[in-house]
Amino acid sequence: MKQYVQRAITGLCATGVALGLGIAAVPANAADDYQVLVVGETLGFRHSHIDDTTNAIIALGEEHGFGVDVWDPPQGSSPGQPALTLPSSPFTTAADLSKYATIIFASPVDATNNLDPTRPRLLNDTELAALQGYIRGGGGYVGLHAATDSMHTVPWYSELTGGSARFRNHPAQQTATMRVESPGHPSTTMLPAAWERFDEWYNFTTNPREDVHVLITLDESTYNPGGGAMGADHPLAWCQNFEGGRSWYEGAGHTDASWSDPLFLEHILGGIEWTAGKVTGGGDCVTFKEVDTILADLADDSKKNAKLAGDVTAYLETAEAAADAGDHEGAIKVLRQAQGKAHGIQDAVLVAKLGDLIEWQQALVA
Repeated sequence: MKQYVQRAITGLCATGVALGLGIAAVPANAADDYQVLVVGETLGFRHSHIDDTTNAIIALGEEHGFGVDVWDPPQGSSPGQPALTLPSSPFTTAADLSKYATIIFASPVDATNNLDPTRPRLLNDTELAALQGYIRGGGGYVGLHAATDSMHTVPWYSELTGGSARFRNHPAQQTATMRVESPGHPSTTMLPAAWERFDEWYNFTTNPREDVHVLITLDESTYNPGGGAMGADHPLAWCQNFEGGRSWYEGAGHTDASWSDPLFLEHILGGIEWTAGKVTGGGDCVTFKEVDTILADLADDSKKNAKLAGDVTAYLETAEAAADAGDHEGAIKVLRQAQGKAHGIQDAVLVAKLGDLIEWQQALVA
């Protein structure tokens, strides 16, 4: 079972001062543990929080040991952040992007929601190929707020952000209650079970639950979701292991005030560190579907594996039904049986992933 390591935010007063002053990005130095890239480039509506988000992440990096590069050039009527931005696009090749432990998309809207294939995208074909290679090589992705309102004409990007869920619409900004659904993840352990905030609450084109590990849901009974209401199951933040990389998304964060909120920043830091591979825990965003896909691949390898994989699949289905019904202790019991049977297949990845499912369910029992 993986061990969870969390770095708590300290020196919040210093961070607040830094945010107020506006920090200039500086090149990574020997003291930095790793580097991240913030993407704020905008080809459509520009969110005012992008500058605040960028400065907040730079401050977090200075406090927690990571360097920050920024790609946010002026585009048309969008002012960008010329004082911080790199001199040219970093999306050249996967090898060039590999210097970053994770890449943070800070609401980079590109106005492709009309699905016009000729409309310029946030990333052109070459840049998109670089991002795809980076993710498939084990890179990290953090999507913030309107990251789901970009590259609508690229299905792969929709899958990266999570379950093909796209920004649909939003009601007026208002106070709502967020409910933490996966309390053991490094980005949620610091949060209250019911988290009340004022923000702009997104409705999505589809519910991503089938494909992602849901971290936080919105309680629509606590606010007016408007015409795009998603109903009783309204995921807002989620994560997943995707094509060899790690993806984490948070739909809140529209308001500028979010980026000086210590609790919200600690939550965001957890997402950055998890996608960067610096912290683990809470099941590491493994889903039942992810494990089922591994089993299906193993079943194709040999007749012996097919029999054992079939047995494990049956256990997995029973465990998922128990988990969906809220019987997390029952799910753990069946998952342990599945893990015992999985040892016969002699696939370390499968055994570890089943262990992650157990860890996820244990946090829900606790």
